[in-house]
Amino acid sequence: MAERVQQPPAKRLCCRPGYSTACRQGQRAGGPVCGGSGPAQGGSSKTLVPESLLDIAARKVAEKWPFQRVEERFERIPEPVQRRIVYWSFPRSEREICMYSSFNTGGDESGASGENGDETRLPFRRGIALLESGCVDNVLQVGFHLSGTVTEPATPSEPEVVCSVAISFDRCKITSVTCGCGNKDIFYCAHVVALSLYRVRRPEQVKLHLPISETLFQMNRDQLQKFIQYLITVHHTEVLPTAQKLADEILSQNSEINQVHGAPDPTAGASVDDENCWHLDEEQVQEQVKLFLSQGGYHGSGKQLNLLFSKVREMLKMRDSNGARMLTLITEQFMADPRLALWRQQGTTMTDKYRQLWDELGALWMCIVLNPHCKPEQKACWLRQLKKWNGVDVCPWEDGNHGNELPNLTNALPQGAHGNQDSASRPHRTVFTRAIEACDLHWQDSHLQHIISNDLYTNYCYHDNTENSLFDSRGWPLWHEHVPTACARVDALRSHGYPKEALRLAIAIVNTLRRQQQKQLELFRAHKKDLLHKGITSITNLEGWVGHPLDPIGTLFSTLMEAGRGDEDSSSGGFLDFSGNMSSTKCSEMQLFPSSPRFLEEGESFLALAVETALMGLGQQRIMPDGLYAQEKVCRNEEHLIAKLQEVDLDDTLVKIFRKQAVFLLEGGPYSGLGELVYRESVPMHTFAKYLFTSLLPHDAELAYKIALRAMRLPVLESTAPSGDMSRPHHIVSVVPNRYPRWFTLSHIESQQCELASTMLTAAKGDGRRLETVLESIQKNIHSSSHIFKLAQDAFKIATLMDSLPDITLLKVSLELGLQVMRMTLSTLNWRRREMVRWLVTCATEVGVYALDSIMQSWFTLFTPTEATSIVATTVMSNSTIVRLHLDCHQQENLASSARTLALQCAMKDPQNCALSALTLCEKDHIAFETAYQIVLDAATTGMSYTQLFTIARYMEHRGYPMRAYKLATLAMAHLNLSYNQDTHPAINDVLWACALSHSLGKNELAAIIPLVVKSVKCATVLSDILRRCTLTTPGMVALHSRRNSGKLMSLDKAPLRQLLDATIGAYINTTHSRLTHISPRHYSEFIEFLSKARETFLMAHDGHIQFTQFIDNLKQIYKGKKKLMMLVRERFG
Repeated sequence: MAERVQQPPAKRLCCRPGYSTACRQGQRAGGPVCGGSGPAQGGSSKTLVPESLLDIAARKVAEKWPFQRVEERFERIPEPVQRRIVYWSFPRSEREICMYSSFNTGGDESGASGENGDETRLPFRRGIALLESGCVDNVLQVGFHLSGTVTEPATPSEPEVVCSVAISFDRCKITSVTCGCGNKDIFYCAHVVALSLYRVRRPEQVKLHLPISETLFQMNRDQLQKFIQYLITVHHTEVLPTAQKLADEILSQNSEINQVHGAPDPTAGASVDDENCWHLDEEQVQEQVKLFLSQGGYHGSGKQLNLLFSKVREMLKMRDSNGARMLTLITEQFMADPRLALWRQQGTTMTDKYRQLWDELGALWMCIVLNPHCKPEQKACWLRQLKKWNGVDVCPWEDGNHGNELPNLTNALPQGAHGNQDSASRPHRTVFTRAIEACDLHWQDSHLQHIISNDLYTNYCYHDNTENSLFDSRGWPLWHEHVPTACARVDALRSHGYPKEALRLAIAIVNTLRRQQQKQLELFRAHKKDLLHKGITSITNLEGWVGHPLDPIGTLFSTLMEAGRGDEDSSSGGFLDFSGNMSSTKCSEMQLFPSSPRFLEEGESFLALAVETALMGLGQQRIMPDGLYAQEKVCRNEEHLIAKLQEVDLDDTLVKIFRKQAVFLLEGGPYSGLGELVYRESVPMHTFAKYLFTSLLPHDAELAYKIALRAMRLPVLESTAPSGDMSRPHHIVSVVPNRYPRWFTLSHIESQQCELASTMLTAAKGDGRRLETVLESIQKNIHSSSHIFKLAQDAFKIATLMDSLPDITLLKVSLELGLQVMRMTLSTLNWRRREMVRWLVTCATEVGVYALDSIMQSWFTLFTPTEATSIVATTVMSNSTIVRLHLDCHQQENLASSARTLALQCAMKDPQNCALSALTLCEKDHIAFETAYQIVLDAATTGMSYTQLFTIARYMEHRGYPMRAYKLATLAMAHLNLSYNQDTHPAINDVLWACALSHSLGKNELAAIIPLVVKSVKCATVLSDILRRCTLTTPGMVALHSRRNSGKLMSLDKAPLRQLLDATIGAYINTTHSRLTHISPRHYSEFIEFLSKARETFLMAHDGHIQFTQFIDNLKQIYKGKKKLMMLVRERFG
């Protein structure tokens, strides 16, 4: 509340031209204390005394009439009557004061100013504390104005503060407040609360005076002059300039002040033209909403905005006109949010939480325009405002997807003013469209009025059994209207404080839905054979009830559940009188409900009706809407409604309802999402079916499994789907089939499908027949390998729980699902593939040795050759597997034989990646090992790289086959090519190893490999390294096996080292010229070092010195232009 220190201006001018002082003589100006002359004031008397006619009449007048009308109606009003009217004009209920000083009447939400959740810090609670602590003083009521001081006690950090508070009121509503505390907030501060509650709780302690103008009328000229002079003297610093200005104007004959009859009086109450509403600081509402929006969802701003929406609903429920006023202010700030234009310009969507706030905004406007006692001029004003917002370019669209092709179903009604427009010419539907359409709806239908206002409204003689009959066969009333629109009426009734009327209409709607469900079932059964034979289905509703912007099922469910709990406060009562008057009689006077609820089945409760309504809505076959937000909303609303259902404990009555609805859903044909045939793009039933399954399982397992298995399907992912049925437009709305679906929530839907399957697997543990059925359903309906893998893992965990023996049937299901995953992912990329393969081997191990043998026998349908050898066969042959399976020698050998066979097959198919693994696996079997080695030799010349061959060659040397290693190394060298500048190539170590191996085997082997080295390696530094190593020891001296040799070092002048020396010198010469082609000064020093190494190699030849000198002279001549470089060469080499 933005409390301002200055007093509010007077609302009207007061004068008494026919005033006579004779009737006032003998009465004191101050008057008695409030209520002093009235009977039974404040309830202080121990004996109850009936109210006087004066008090009864004064109270009614004070509630309904502005005081100016009272003055105009009667020429003279006796002072006692005035006092009683003034007395009764102050609010008598604390409920409204609480509503305007906290976010809810319970007072357990934080304030808009960002106070913490401690309710003692809320203005209302703090106000009570101040009142009860005796902090309110100097309370004075002058006419329709209350003033006083409220003392804030001192704290360790703050001194004591005295706040002056002033409150104006009219017709039991506070119309303005001011406080010296300077606090700025939407709601009243604690000081205003304290003073208000003082007047409500202790009226007998408040000094009551008539409006100040009445007191002034009693004074003669001398008294008036004395009064004014004393007033100026006491407050001369504040009022003297104003007093002088007013005196000058009054003394001026032509002044504006002398043209007006009478003078303002801030204590005289309201004028006829004043709107009678509680004080609401519009500026602060706008500022707070603007602040919350600017925070973009941070600092709890989304919660604060939701609390403001709740405050609007609270005001509507109290039938406070500020509800619509406050919502208008909020909407204006929402529409002015600069992010709207930015998002539209960038083509990005608003955040989900922000989008939900817009949904609530639209729903609240729907409630407001459906107010059953809304005046036509008021509705016309709202309609203009809604159309204005609706026409703004950045106004959010209803489906959140910048486009909506749904028909205008709200107006496709008996009461609708417009027919359906062609979708191409229809403008986009915004969040305000439904509220705009609802302005065409009215409450004047006599059947509707009877439903709402009468618990005994029946017609047992009614025999019209047509589709739109007004009563059912029992004579109970029905209400046929577009279901979301009918439920919007229910929401509007609840929102405007008519819970009983809302309940009556809700019951009529639900009974209508139950009747329609029965009719639809009969209709489908009559045509079932023909439809199933043709494989035809259709969608029955383009606008599903769950996920709908108006949330019809949620509204019915909440209304019935609240009635079942008795949540609605009867004090908000009153009943609808469609003649235009509002009655405010108490519930005891109205007799709204007889002792037993009407229009319910025998033994049925509101709770049972709520549950059945939710089941009907959740089971409705409905098309998946377009757009990410609309699809997410379907999922979110479904999960929210199911969460509410899960709070209900099932008794026998509810179990019967579950059974009944389950049968309806299974047999309901195109009207049910669980019918035998569903439209390809119907909203899947996985989440709902999981709830039904768990609820029904303890009571009717067969029915539970029927529901869950039927719901497992996901036709949108099937390659073929039922076509649309265009033959029955009267009963259904068909859609264009085979449109490419854009299901943004598909991953979530598939995960829910997976959850349903997992729930069934868990429940079916120990039941082989059930497990087999569930497995078939999974294999048929689940198309995601990751989800099948999850199910396989879930089944494995359930089957191998620590507290029980493994369930072998469930283990086999797990293995079968794992095998399916292997087949599905064999030819596709999947980052979890290695994890899947390892898990499958683990699962097969738990199942038994025959499972391991089976997967190895059929490896080519499950694994790549690399996976089969490096993971499967290797794991099977490990000691841990043998120990886990408790295998005897015969079983071990059989398993090893299968692994070797697998390894050889893989090596044949993919020798590059599997040959080494095959050799490793076949080590203990000579024939298999030789076969694997031969496979390597056969593939070496064609399909294998030098890296693979070097790796296998090193393995052979390690296993004690140096000659085979040498053979493979020579084959690898044939594939290698090292250019002059590849002095860091990863194969260098392999080349050095191959040469060392050849050197160790003997002169002949070394002589054979050197030509291959010379041919393959052009890098001078590598060649010089090999040359140096070959000259250090005699060939064959470090052979791995005994061999005779001469013990002499090999000569550099003879083959094969002469060939290697010449190749090395040639490589240095070529590399030198290549480097000099593009050399830069920063590489000169590095180049000189390179020439130094080259000289060492040159000098190994008997005429090396001469060759190197000639080489240097040649360089000087060719590259004489590089003067600085050549100078460095001369300095080092002469």
